[in-house]
Amino acid sequence: MKGDFASLYSKVIRAHNEAPYHFEKRTDSTSTVNAYNPICGDRFELYLDQHGQNINHAYFHGFGCAISKASTSLLIELIEGKTVDEAKGICHRFLQFINKELPVDTANLSNDFLAFAGVHDFPERYDCATISWKALKIFLEKEIK
Repeated sequence: MKGDFASLYSKVIRAHNEAPYHFEKRTDSTSTVNAYNPICGDRFELYLDQHGQNINHAYFHGFGCAISKASTSLLIELIEGKTVDEAKGICHRFLQFINKELPVDTANLSNDFLAFAGVHDFPERYDCATISWKALKIFLEKEIK
């Protein structure tokens, strides 16, 4: 097997999995985004509280493997308080990184992004790391103009 599986579960991934950021159902949110992987069953709902082009608050709830949960937690933490355009950019950059379109040594990659570098050695885990990022990016591009 390629890579070191233990490195995949870095401190950042373990921390986000064990104590996810804003892991809470929110029935009063202004928007809900569904992220679902029918192959493995991972399922998350992203709850956004928006005002105009600003994402004031973000929450999520659901279930999935450690990688998908940690990745969604990181996403929620990074987009909260950002504009829609900033959130799109964050999603785009993370997806580029996971798809190896940005090298690991690229300047200005956050340590949180780098924590998911282990996914590069496990292509079967790409969907785990990107499920919520893809769903949010599609939502932001189609629903919020």
